[in-house]
Amino acid sequence: MLSNEIIKYIEKSILCWLATADADGMPNVSPKEIFNYHGNNLIIANIASPQSVANIKLNNKVCVSFIDILVQKGWQLKGTATLLEKEDPNFDELEKILLKMTNGKFPFSTIICIHIEQAKPIVAPSYLLYSETTEQQQIENAVKAYQLSLFK
Repeated sequence: MLSNEIIKYIEKSILCWLATADADGMPNVSPKEIFNYHGNNLIIANIASPQSVANIKLNNKVCVSFIDILVQKGWQLKGTATLLEKEDPNFDELEKILLKMTNGKFPFSTIICIHIEQAKPIVAPSYLLYSETTEQQQIENAVKAYQLSLFK
């Protein structure tokens, strides 16, 4: 399920957005900075996510989205979340992947592990409405709109 194309966008994305729902079905979406993949699972360090964790304990069906903000393409992944504690036999292996990203700056004692069941691409409407839209044009438009200076 996690194709090379999806992995490319995981690696290019700065944040992912995790959607959960509470017992009443009220949605909650929150950004996650430290995330990666392992096998067919997306893994997220639980750094400061008390609402996400509480919701997963009630309803483990989740959705995660991430995009390359300049190209304006990415993926929406849906699946089943599991909360891994330090005692879990897989925790150490997954922790190593996430610790490489944190450089020790973000402590975490649990990992949100999402088994991916569905994946669909996310694309900016420009690509759909104007078939001639290129990724380079999207980058140039984003740089101009947000007054970014790339690689200067």
